[in-house]
Amino acid sequence: MLDTFRKIGQSGAQWSRRHWRGLIVIVVIIIGLWLNNTSLFMPRQHPRILAHRGLAQTFDYSKVGNDTNTAAIMDKPEHPYLENTIPSMRAAFDHGADVVELDLKLTKDQQLAVFHDATLEYRTEAKGEIGNYTMAELKQLDIGYGYTADGGKTFPFRGKGMGLMPTLDEVLTAFPHKDLLLHVKDGNHQTYEVLWGKLRAMNPERFKQMTVYGNDDGIAWLRQQSATLRLCSKTMMKAGLLRYLAVGWTGYVPHELHNMELHIPRRYAPLLWGWPGKFVDRMAAVNTRVMLVEGDGQWSAGFDTAESV
Repeated sequence: MLDTFRKIGQSGAQWSRRHWRGLIVIVVIIIGLWLNNTSLFMPRQHPRILAHRGLAQTFDYSKVGNDTNTAAIMDKPEHPYLENTIPSMRAAFDHGADVVELDLKLTKDQQLAVFHDATLEYRTEAKGEIGNYTMAELKQLDIGYGYTADGGKTFPFRGKGMGLMPTLDEVLTAFPHKDLLLHVKDGNHQTYEVLWGKLRAMNPERFKQMTVYGNDDGIAWLRQQSATLRLCSKTMMKAGLLRYLAVGWTGYVPHELHNMELHIPRRYAPLLWGWPGKFVDRMAAVNTRVMLVEGDGQWSAGFDTAESV
């Protein structure tokens, strides 16, 4: 009987040693993963600021749908600037923005107009789309015509937006050394072709300052033209980030995330390996820029107050 208890005790001791060795291995792996992905010991980084459409009028994002007229739901104005204009972009840069986002649509005479909405009637006195007009005709419009903060009782910018709709060429001339995020809004393949004609004519340093955001087909076509141009589409972001979630714990950045612009919703950002510091550094090493957006990122919501930043 004594021998039986001795054997059981020896067996238990051996099992216990194996158990502890396994536990130690697991702890070492966990510590290694944490050290490889924590930003705790990194120096404090200076965030880059993206100004969405320049210094624009704000509005309640909870009221925004697929085709909402945001000029009709703007907040009480706190400044005199109108989105997607050169004065608004200059004000954004003057107030510390590192990058300005602007929207592009192709005109009837094949110029790239800077304008956001699907229809002109939201912000101007005209009807129809950008593609129905020449750039000269668009220059005659008042882009401040439709702004109201009180349901249409008053229009504080009416008459103040005459001739303010710029072309991409004018923006490039006004800001020859600034980073720009070019958002192709009309989904027209010809728009991408015209845009690429301008991008490929740039010198290498200017080319590096350009990033293009658009629909899947157009962005895929631009990738065929250039392997190094920073690009962004929702499908590209989702595919690349899902791949990173699977392998990013190692520090490896999948090729799908190279040469991109990533707009990371604040809600999901903590799920990314290395967030924030190491993730941002890993992306920068492969020419990918990271921007944090508010909420789930569905409507390009940003941080509009000092408190939210």
